[in-house]
Amino acid sequence: MPTLIESLGLAAGMLTTFSFLPQVIKIWRTRDVSAISLMMYSAFCLGVFLWLLFGIGIGSISMILTNSVTFLFAASILYLKITME
Repeated sequence: MPTLIESLGLAAGMLTTFSFLPQVIKIWRTRDVSAISLMMYSAFCLGVFLWLLFGIGIGSISMILTNSVTFLFAASILYLKITME
């Protein structure tokens, strides 16, 4: 059973993670990536990947789960930006 702190981390991570989902869906539907910043999403993906490694290093399930999904969502936006422009 997760601790209170781990549960807080999981709740916070889920909120920030799933905030990317509407952007992914909008890009997928409209095929419009003109407003997406390549530099921002590149830096963000690297940062989230490093947070994922940190979470693995300290054994935090909330950091591992949420940063894994965040990385997938953000990397998919980055991929669409690179391939659609």
